[in-house]
Amino acid sequence: MNKSDLKTFMNRVFLQPHFYIFVLFVFGVIFLFYEPVIGFIAMLVCAASSVFTLLWGKKRSPSEESIQSEVYDLHSIQKDLLSYFPFPFIMVDAHGWIKWYNSKIEDVIKEKNIVNKNVHNLFSDITADQFPKGKEQIIKTITIENRHYKVYIDRVYLSNANEKQRNMYGLYFIDNTNHIILKEENLKQKVSIGLIFIDNYEEVMQSVEDVRRPLLIALIDRKLNAWAQQGEGIVKKLEKDQYLALFNNEHLEEFRQKKFEILDEIRQIHIGNELPVTLSIGFGVNGKTLPQSMEYAKAAIDLALGRGGDQAVIKNVDKYLFYGGKTKEVEKSTRVKARMKAYAFREIIEESDEILIMGHKNPDVDCFGAAIGVYRAAQLLGKKAYIVLNEPTNAIKTVYERIIASKEYEEKIFLNSIEAIGHTGERTLVVVVDVHRPSYTECPELLELSKNIVVFDHHRRSAEFIENAVLTYLEPFISSTCEMIAEILQYIVDKVKLKPIEADILLAGITIDTKNFVFKTGVRTFEAAAFLRRNGADSTRVRMLFQNDMESYKARAAAVKDAQIYRNNMAISIAPSDIKNGAVIAAQAADELLNISGIIASFVMCSIQNDIMISARSLGDINVQLIMEKLGGGGHQTVAGAQFSDTSISEAYDKLIEAIDEYLEEGAERR
Repeated sequence: MNKSDLKTFMNRVFLQPHFYIFVLFVFGVIFLFYEPVIGFIAMLVCAASSVFTLLWGKKRSPSEESIQSEVYDLHSIQKDLLSYFPFPFIMVDAHGWIKWYNSKIEDVIKEKNIVNKNVHNLFSDITADQFPKGKEQIIKTITIENRHYKVYIDRVYLSNANEKQRNMYGLYFIDNTNHIILKEENLKQKVSIGLIFIDNYEEVMQSVEDVRRPLLIALIDRKLNAWAQQGEGIVKKLEKDQYLALFNNEHLEEFRQKKFEILDEIRQIHIGNELPVTLSIGFGVNGKTLPQSMEYAKAAIDLALGRGGDQAVIKNVDKYLFYGGKTKEVEKSTRVKARMKAYAFREIIEESDEILIMGHKNPDVDCFGAAIGVYRAAQLLGKKAYIVLNEPTNAIKTVYERIIASKEYEEKIFLNSIEAIGHTGERTLVVVVDVHRPSYTECPELLELSKNIVVFDHHRRSAEFIENAVLTYLEPFISSTCEMIAEILQYIVDKVKLKPIEADILLAGITIDTKNFVFKTGVRTFEAAAFLRRNGADSTRVRMLFQNDMESYKARAAAVKDAQIYRNNMAISIAPSDIKNGAVIAAQAADELLNISGIIASFVMCSIQNDIMISARSLGDINVQLIMEKLGGGGHQTVAGAQFSDTSISEAYDKLIEAIDEYLEEGAERR
């Protein structure tokens, strides 16, 4: 007998009056032999107690009819309680079939006699597989005829006549419409903070006559103030090319629907300026406090500027929204910023014991060349440096083998990810080149282990970014990261001396990314090439690095031949999947397709193991970066790419078509 059974037995025995009458009777019999008087009195008390207990128990014992009446009353109370429950209620079985409901639910669905109907047929968002498996409560939000409800689903047990339990589920509907309306109104009244920068202020002012400059500034201020009045907001000028904007979220939503047409209005200002005026706008939305919204706005404007300007970016807590970005980046002729970045980089190197240089996964020649350039910078300052490379790709195999075969490098300069992690320490510097997205780097773990990170990249900034870098140099107007590093090298030490093989690789990176000095080529691009030429770069050796074998050439020709024309001016093709360097072939084919008359954009897909890669190119009228971003990729306005995992070619093709259509529809709406 366990403790619980013993307690029940004790309650049944010692809390009954019959037990004590029996004890009194036993003592009365004993006293009759020793004290007859006391024994006689005890027997009389025992008899009287027995008669009283019998009469009292008979009077208090409920009859079967009264018990049934009380049970019936209790059942009626429970039934009436659910029937007049102030909230809609449904009882369903484990398969979702309705077994009982109260009248309140009829006001919700405007339907009667729903017994034996399935709850999923009435509420498409509720299915039987969503019911709780244990004692937990499931909460779902549904919308019925513009009314919002929270549905609480609980599991209950019912027993039938055979005492067998079965699962039943109760669904309570709580009208949450007023709460949601109040929440939406509150969000509409919240203040959004915006920062507005004129991207090319200095360049535009230099292209305008002196007497027209005040008029140009006045026109810009006037249009921004008119825009603010339209949205019942405030625009305050902070500096000559910077403004602070305050709007309610309600009006910011109107600007979103109009695709921030203020960008087009400012760009259309022409009073003799050779360059169009472009704006970068960054808004911070729904911060818990105004300072937090201001931080969101700063992050948004940094992202807009990093993506080349002429666009608006909204940061809503951890979500980014992009508008605009259809103008080519404007080259900055001054190299002051490059010099300042170089001086800061030199100081960081001098304070470090060891430098780890890392590019993106599946590195190309631009990535590899930039890494070699940073390696030389560290060597010039007397620091040990290593390049993190897990496996050379076909794109860099030739230059990689030249480095390995060269006798000019006595020490090991390449480390895999595991070896690189073993080299991290308090004074280790991690330099990231040709990429700014942590997930795309060769070894993302290094970014978590190191406190000192430097980023050099020429791609338009994406929402995913290395936030904890001590130095970031990101310029989307620069043709390649190799050009950027070539400029940095000129300020690292007074007299820079590169090895010929290093100069060749840096020039190769510039040549490939500019498509033989055709795309995104500016004055500074040729200056960087001239610097490398003075340091021993040879154009003939560089050209030999790009030679393809016959198999690769045929694969590229096949991709061009099989291209399909979409929307009359776009080419889409699939490169052969059985080629060893498919990514390079796809990129070359995409470049080749732009040489066809009437083609303004090209997209070439290739299959590499379990991944599908897309190379996108354009002549500038189509922003392929925006299209690739819809597919999770990125790049530049004229050169971009994306990658899919565990996706078939046909599925990737459908997603690409969908992204192109969406991009074109957005452009049509904006116009």
